Amino acid sequence: MIALSVNINKIATLRNARGGIIPNVIEHAKNIELFGANGITVHPRPDERHITYQDVRELKKVLKVELNIEGNPKENSFVDLVLETKPSQVTLVPDEIGQLTSDHGWDTIKEKDFLCEMVQLFSNNHIRTSLFINPDEKHVEGAKEIGSDRIELYTESYASSNVLSFEKAIEPFVKAANKANELGIEINAGHDLNLENLKFFATNIPNLKEVSIGHALIADALNYGMENTVNLYLRALLK
Repeated sequence: MIALSVNINKIATLRNARGGIIPNVIEHAKNIELFGANGITVHPRPDERHITYQDVRELKKVLKVELNIEGNPKENSFVDLVLETKPSQVTLVPDEIGQLTSDHGWDTIKEKDFLCEMVQLFSNNHIRTSLFINPDEKHVEGAKEIGSDRIELYTESYASSNVLSFEKAIEPFVKAANKANELGIEINAGHDLNLENLKFFATNIPNLKEVSIGHALIADALNYGMENTVNLYLRALLK
């Protein structure tokens, strides 16, 4: 079974647009867990424009499923938050401050020394590490040398293709996944995966462990309801 981790940033974005606690991020996360999701993902940014640091602390207290915290370890406050809350997994993403959304993966060769230090720090605190990378075999090899437990394949280039070009678009992801399997690194994936493209991706990536999906899933929940939507995504992951 491929794990579904639901990114709840967009729920927090809606709350923050008005202020107050509606919609209640913590209650929605608990419901998503109840509806069958295998994990909750959050990406707290320094400006706290969606998920806040306090949200992360509260989520850690109540969740029974895995908590995955995404962020850039070049931000000291992010590192401190991860070490404080000790999630099941930390996904290291090379976002700039103020960046709208993630749009590239790590250069695991250029950033090797820094990432080695960060991965070791989190590993010493018994937190599984995942590096957000483009589907490139050399960056998979770099992740292996760094010592990361997992990689997360940045799937935008696949997700932006249409159904007629899925077979071509997925080729670099299959190559990267095969290299990861050869090297013994576990594989996550995420960014713009949705109900139209998820099934094909999950079926064709060998030994995929987890997908992290937020924007599309939350948008679909407006039409189908959250419980139904979570189950639609879980069914899409069945092989």
